[in-house]
Amino acid sequence: MGSKTSAARHDPVRQFSVFTENRVGRLHDLTSLFKAHNVHIMALTILDTTDCAIDRLIVDDPDKARELMVNNDFPYSECAVLAVDLADESELNGVLAALLEAEINIHYIYSFIKRPEGRCALAMNVEDAEVASQALAQRGFRILTQSDISR
Repeated sequence: MGSKTSAARHDPVRQFSVFTENRVGRLHDLTSLFKAHNVHIMALTILDTTDCAIDRLIVDDPDKARELMVNNDFPYSECAVLAVDLADESELNGVLAALLEAEINIHYIYSFIKRPEGRCALAMNVEDAEVASQALAQRGFRILTQSDISR
């Protein structure tokens, strides 16, 4: 278990928060750019605000995505998120129970669209990723690394 948590620390799943104008087609512009350069969106959630949309996404090739966003005027920020492998949706309660027991606050959570092995997964931004990783690993959940979701 310790090696999986250690590996997650060294190869965390990267999330991009892309700030796009609230106008028709802007998300399509971003996804088309990624598609044209063989960057696959593995997880996605959109937060609509008054001034812009925040497109949170996880891709299979963060280095290429970074380059594309910089070169095509898509402002973004980047952070590590905790990604947890699930056999199916029935394991959601177990994940939440592990975090509750460890007294970990969840800032937000969203699911993966697809994973290479076809399994379910959750992306989570939590208060303390290290403690959350340990709590989940103790309950038998596998923490994913960026290399786990890359194609």
